[in-house]
Amino acid sequence: MQRRLNMKYYFIMFILILVIGCDGSDSVEKEIENIPIDMEIIRFDTVFGQANERDLPELKKTYPFFFPKQYHDSIWIKKMKDTLQLQLNDEVLKVFPSNQMLEDDLIALFQHIEYYFPAFETPVVVTLTSDVDYRNKVLLSDNMLMISLDNYLGTNHPFYIGIAKYIAQNMGKHQIVQDVAALYTEKVIVKPTDRTFLSSMVYYGKQLYLKDLWLPNSTESQKLGYTEDEFKWILENETEIWRYFIENEVLYSTDPKLLSRFIYPAPFSKFYLEIDNDSPGSIGKFIGGQIVRSFMERNSVTVQQLMMMEAEDLFIKSKYKPRK
Repeated sequence: MQRRLNMKYYFIMFILILVIGCDGSDSVEKEIENIPIDMEIIRFDTVFGQANERDLPELKKTYPFFFPKQYHDSIWIKKMKDTLQLQLNDEVLKVFPSNQMLEDDLIALFQHIEYYFPAFETPVVVTLTSDVDYRNKVLLSDNMLMISLDNYLGTNHPFYIGIAKYIAQNMGKHQIVQDVAALYTEKVIVKPTDRTFLSSMVYYGKQLYLKDLWLPNSTESQKLGYTEDEFKWILENETEIWRYFIENEVLYSTDPKLLSRFIYPAPFSKFYLEIDNDSPGSIGKFIGGQIVRSFMERNSVTVQQLMMMEAEDLFIKSKYKPRK
């Protein structure tokens, strides 16, 4: 009888914790939804795409930052008539016929950033094309956010033939908000003071934690840039990954090759083992995220304090252990 009462008590407490937790989360989200964001989107890709030689003087006057003085007018006129540029313009308009998706995603992101970092200033958003320069998909300069829409036409778009699969899989329109969020994390996370592998993992772990806060409706795989299968693999092998890092004493190593093996985007991570071809790249980012989440579960600090913490102190206090 007593055991039955105890079980009933714990069940009720469990439900209460769930309800309170959900209410708290819902309350925060409702507060965030009410943050006013006055955002302007300039579709320079459309303006330039529909312009001709006669429009160039007015374009240069209106958008001087896109027409460096060292380039002769003939360069821009040639670009206006270029066959590839015309195709880019058409394809971008097919995928982004209006600003609705951009507005919805970016306003929600900016509301979340401002909630956690009140000094945030909403940027002017400018969309353009960049000849599929996927290494610079989003840029931020003087509070102007530039988004190259030709880098977000869809994973299997014909323009991306020849681009490595692990890169192209993050070239869909819903990746824009992920890339913009990552860009803004760089403005608030204090750069590491040392060059250890642990510091790099924790740095990107903080980035993932901010994405948890800023993009609550995104999946774990989306935040990491993985396919669902890649994310499933990394979850199933978390213990083995961590064991490898510990047994090979890489945490405090300053070997720069570790970054290309486990942090930077790549088709797979390089353990130099049979599992390499099955593994996704950037595994160190995932482990860093797990360390930071473990720390925040066990410690009471503000998000701003978290961004300033040294990696080693954070790691020790995280008491991180991979899930079994």
